Amino acid sequence: MDINEILEYLPHRYPFLLVDRVLELEPNKRILALKNVTMNEPFFPGHFPHHPVMPGVLIVEAMAQAAALLSFKSMGVKPDENSVVYFAGIDNVRFKRPVVPGDQLLFDVEILQSKRNIYKYKGVARVGDQIATEAELMCALKTKP
Repeated sequence: MDINEILEYLPHRYPFLLVDRVLELEPNKRILALKNVTMNEPFFPGHFPHHPVMPGVLIVEAMAQAAALLSFKSMGVKPDENSVVYFAGIDNVRFKRPVVPGDQLLFDVEILQSKRNIYKYKGVARVGDQIATEAELMCALKTKP
């Protein structure tokens, strides 16, 4: 999936769209997506001015965006303006390596379980062959009233 197709499945836009491309997608199983981390990201001037590091919560958010892409593609539907994906839980998060400008983050997210509109995922974010972050995510797919 290129950025144009990603924009059809995610409501996020700049500066909060955190997935640039999908490299692999096996419906109902896993997704491999990437984000190119550049110095012009809006969070770097404040986090931190003399040692820019991507905030860990944004890495976890990017994993969740990849997970949402996997879920919508697995269901065979494109979300509309009434569709929303909420975090229901985040467990076992570990930050193993800082992510800095020039890094390319690879998000490998797999579905562990799905029941009705609740999905549980295992996500790993890597830079090269090094794990940067890993987490278990639980998300709920909802329709706005």
